[in-house]
Amino acid sequence: MSSKINHLFKDNTDNIYLQFFRYLFVGGFSFLIDFFLLYFFSDICHIYYLISAFLSFIISLIVNYFLSTKWVFNQSQLDNKLVEFNIFAIIGVGGLILTEILLYAFTDILGIYYLISKIFTTAIVMFWNFILRRIMFYGKKLT
Repeated sequence: MSSKINHLFKDNTDNIYLQFFRYLFVGGFSFLIDFFLLYFFSDICHIYYLISAFLSFIISLIVNYFLSTKWVFNQSQLDNKLVEFNIFAIIGVGGLILTEILLYAFTDILGIYYLISKIFTTAIVMFWNFILRRIMFYGKKLT
């Protein structure tokens, strides 16, 4: 039992299913940070929800980077961590653009409460980020 738990949570792996399993945890934790900060900036600080979404996304991106590099994909790509983070962030910017478009569509066009819209948006963007980071950033195939 202990070896199975180690395999799931501790051992380095290139297995796409195990990496996705771990990415769900990292994404879930990053989502909690993102969601809480979206609420905090929007409802407590009274910042427009699309600006709040941008701010909360950036902070959760930083958390996601460190957890993804160390635990999900088990590797860094470059010796220069600032360059590495910037490449990781560029992929995240695509997710941010998709987030902003979907949040606007769900909230302003469809009339869904912005925090509910964020849940739908996050589910879609999570797949976008995982696939692009696995293929483009870490050089892994989808098989």
